[in-house]
Amino acid sequence: MDLPGKHRGVTAIELLVTIAIAAVLMALAIPSYRYVTTSNRMSAEINQLLGDMQFARYEAIKEGVPVTVCPSNDGMTCSLVAPWNDGWIVQSSSNDTVLRYEPAFTSGDTVSVDAAVQSIAFNREGFASGLSAVGILTLSLHDSTDSSAYTRCLVIGMSGLLTTQTYGPSTVTGVTCT
Repeated sequence: MDLPGKHRGVTAIELLVTIAIAAVLMALAIPSYRYVTTSNRMSAEINQLLGDMQFARYEAIKEGVPVTVCPSNDGMTCSLVAPWNDGWIVQSSSNDTVLRYEPAFTSGDTVSVDAAVQSIAFNREGFASGLSAVGILTLSLHDSTDSSAYTRCLVIGMSGLLTTQTYGPSTVTGVTCT
């Protein structure tokens, strides 16, 4: 029951305090949200590359023929000049059939390779060829700001071992993701 002379509602002071609290909370939440969304996108992109490498290795073992993963900007042929972030294909060498195609990143993220490697092939035993002279290849994924907080790497060993890691050294592979 309302008392005579009392009005319902909020005062200007109460409204300003509420807006100030909301602004502070937004200022704290937005950078965290940006980190989460960028980090998740980067993880998804490196996991897509990992999944296609695992698929290529599996197909090579299953079919008994070499299967290659290489950059491709048209989705049909390997490119000697296209960067990995322009997209890639998984191709069977038995009849040059494209088994999978991943289009270019739309986010502005880039993939760099620690050696001048334009393709990775898995043989019928699952071993990788086309790696650097050391027998390990690292593909590094960088966001458009090139922040190390978001950097992800895919490490490929000669035995066909595929691992992902975040920025920094790894005790598992001995490789530093940069």
